[in-house]
Amino acid sequence: MPEIVLDHVGFTYPGEASPALRDVTLSVEPGAFLLLCGPSGSGKSTLLHCLKRETAPHGEMQGRILLRGQPRDEAPPLLTGLVAQHPDNQLVMDTVRHELAFGLENQGLPPAVIRRRMAEIAAFFGIDDWIDRKVSALSGGQRQILNLASVMAMQPAILLLDEPTAQLDPIAARAFLQMLGRVHGELGVTILLSEHRLEDALPMADRAVLLRDGRF
Repeated sequence: MPEIVLDHVGFTYPGEASPALRDVTLSVEPGAFLLLCGPSGSGKSTLLHCLKRETAPHGEMQGRILLRGQPRDEAPPLLTGLVAQHPDNQLVMDTVRHELAFGLENQGLPPAVIRRRMAEIAAFFGIDDWIDRKVSALSGGQRQILNLASVMAMQPAILLLDEPTAQLDPIAARAFLQMLGRVHGELGVTILLSEHRLEDALPMADRAVLLRDGRF
């Protein structure tokens, strides 16, 4: 069964005459790494945000989005995780430790499970040395790694990334993409990545699709 199915999906923002997405049809298999390419304004961000119920933009949608065979709005909320373009927009807590714990505590997990999950994630992402630092003291690259780690602590099966390196310098961007490759290779999640650094991202992907004017 495909992990993601887009069946003739269209989307129009309120007050806009032209749709942001036009008759998009796509199937993504479990464990795939799909790279979304296209110029600014082509619909990449709209498509990614439409895939997660909690971040879906307000507007008129046509067609169907299925996640593991279920309509998007009936699928478990934690099935998908999203890392957005601006690192600071997703960070809500004061320290790295509290940020990692935030989503797990909101799930109501037992303290022992939270501690174990945090220790595993901190070790995997190599952030043990700065787990007690203030988020405000982190570099942009470290903040985006923290965003990725916090999302992966929730153990999503599908990871959506909307231009995650757009605000990073080349060195930090390369480090982030290398970590993303490790997430895919070792954790086996399905990844949909919108990224403008194609020279670094293309070798990582199983497949690339081009969006232009809201359609493939």
